[in-house]
Amino acid sequence: MTLELRAQALQCLSLNDPDTKCQAVKALREQYLQGQVKIAPTEKINSDTIQIPGRPEKPLLVNPGLVKRRSMVTEEGRAVLIHALAHIEFNAINLALDAIWRFEGLPQDYYEDWLKVASEEAYHFQLLNGYLGSQGFSYGDFPAHNSLWEMVSKTTDSILARMALVPRTMESRGLDALPPIQEKLEQAHDHEAVRLLQIILNDEVGHVEIGNRWFNYECQRQQLDPIQAYANLAQQYEAPKLRGPFNYAARKAAGFTDAELEALDIKA
Repeated sequence: MTLELRAQALQCLSLNDPDTKCQAVKALREQYLQGQVKIAPTEKINSDTIQIPGRPEKPLLVNPGLVKRRSMVTEEGRAVLIHALAHIEFNAINLALDAIWRFEGLPQDYYEDWLKVASEEAYHFQLLNGYLGSQGFSYGDFPAHNSLWEMVSKTTDSILARMALVPRTMESRGLDALPPIQEKLEQAHDHEAVRLLQIILNDEVGHVEIGNRWFNYECQRQQLDPIQAYANLAQQYEAPKLRGPFNYAARKAAGFTDAELEALDIKA
């Protein structure tokens, strides 16, 4: 029997255990690449009885201001940081899966792109959780915040808003944040953590580029100016303000135009 991608993505999204979710996502992409999964872009999918998103009981989710920062000089301080990044990656798996099942009627490339993102985010989570394990910790040991998923939840009604405000806003902040974090980890002589974050940074450029590409696709389809559309959506959905320092080169590589970066007051 041939499986259907969007329905299977929803099932993966509902899984609570992180390791089970990661394995299921990677298996789904492998099945798709082997031709064992088809895409039904216009099929109506009933999610009424499904928990969205599936997540473990821990970590405890708290207000972002309550997530403590600790010195990266200590192993525990670095573990707290890597745990926060692992939590972002876990949420990123879910947001990619949600982008697949929720939005119908898009080109096949759209679903293929987000399946690739989901698989890579699962890999990132496993890298970071493996690091935590090597330090005597695991995902769930520290509190975390839910800002990324909150924006996913706010944009369930609009593919345009989702692409604008999740990959192009929330995830693009990672392009800016990771290099300074790497510098601090380098100063603490944690070369393995630096290496893992470089893998993630390289992939995240591609993920933001995918968000840019489908945002611009939808702007063209709706005959909207991308810069004005983004400004309107950021105001309508109360998106967080972007704060520097910015990784101009990474944002350019991720598909932001000079005009867009200028409108966001992001300079080289």
